[in-house]
Amino acid sequence: MSEAAKRVVIIGAGIVGIATAALLSEQGHAVTVIDRSGIAEETSKGNAAALAFSDIMPLASPKILLKAPRWLLDPLGPLSIRPSYLPRLTPWLWQFWKASQPGRLRTSIAAQTALMRLAETEMMALVDRAGIGAMVRHDGSLELYESEAEFNATATGWTQRERAGIGFEHVRGGRLAELQPGLSPRFVAGTFVPGWKTVSEPQHFARAIWTHAERHGAVFEKAEVRSLDRSEKGPAARMADGTSRQADRIVVCAGAWSARLIGPLTRLHIPLETERGYNTTLPPGAFDLKRQLIFGNHGFVVTPLETGLRVGGAVELGGLDLPPNYTRSKSMLAKAADFLPGLKTSDGVEWMGFRPSMPDSLPVIGALPEDPSVLLAFGNGHLGLTQSAAMGRLVADLVGGRHPAIDIAACRPDRF
Repeated sequence: MSEAAKRVVIIGAGIVGIATAALLSEQGHAVTVIDRSGIAEETSKGNAAALAFSDIMPLASPKILLKAPRWLLDPLGPLSIRPSYLPRLTPWLWQFWKASQPGRLRTSIAAQTALMRLAETEMMALVDRAGIGAMVRHDGSLELYESEAEFNATATGWTQRERAGIGFEHVRGGRLAELQPGLSPRFVAGTFVPGWKTVSEPQHFARAIWTHAERHGAVFEKAEVRSLDRSEKGPAARMADGTSRQADRIVVCAGAWSARLIGPLTRLHIPLETERGYNTTLPPGAFDLKRQLIFGNHGFVVTPLETGLRVGGAVELGGLDLPPNYTRSKSMLAKAADFLPGLKTSDGVEWMGFRPSMPDSLPVIGALPEDPSVLLAFGNGHLGLTQSAAMGRLVADLVGGRHPAIDIAACRPDRF
């Protein structure tokens, strides 16, 4: 290890932790990744496989505020809150409302746009270095609308994307049918985004990046981190068995569990919540899907994978402890069958994951105020896969003492 290289412990082997390990190990740092389950065994195992670099619009927006009351009345709708969880969620909802105000919204869009540009550059470069280009599909995405009113309601978002230089094509009729044969006639229009990408299978992709990190010296330890300690010797991760792992830098990439882990170490309140996402993965041959389909008004997507076809999405704000409600995945599957006549819905595997969600849809990136040797990198919501390489690049810049590749002020841990 060179004089500038550091011992880095990364807590969390989801896609953000894996990509961060890859970027750090490439730069010569001694990297250990610690996770209680394994490499991409939790939330990163079952995501929707999208590299959604054009998804620059925050969830918190006036449009969502208008839709939210109607959605919240539907327990199986695109956005739901368990009634028993509402009192605990109220402070987060207050921050969500503030983040939807015009000034804050403009800041979030600008920050998200810069982060997405970095994300695309860094991810495609990492894919190239890892030699896994065949695992990335360049088929684009197709967002679908059931009425002219629904289509017109998306105009502001597409104007924002156009200003950001994102290419898209509004389609109808024969062009719509060409992009995805077999759609229900209920869809009157669509928007094709050619630059949208997906991966062949999320866990396989994450593990391929981990293999690249291992080639550069990163190591994995399966263990449960119970707490973080600070001392004159530097930060340490204390394990469930009572042992500890000392480091020069600790990077917290524990997703939805991150706030619980750092809570005893700081007076800072980070309003991290959990978007509980559901999906059903159908066997290969369930439908001849040409690309990822986005049903925005219903809050879910359908993705072709090498292992089958995944129907999933929507947002249930319910924390980490409530039991799953798989009625939500069944509801999405039933809708998908209506939208895609001929879809074979048998023999599917249901799943639920915990997306780490911030009120302004921006991740947390930066040092813990009480200890600059503890770095935070979490809170990407449903964009963890998309933004993972950018998170790794920014963390590597901070560990290396360099100015970050983009301005991360809007993502600072103390912004709330």
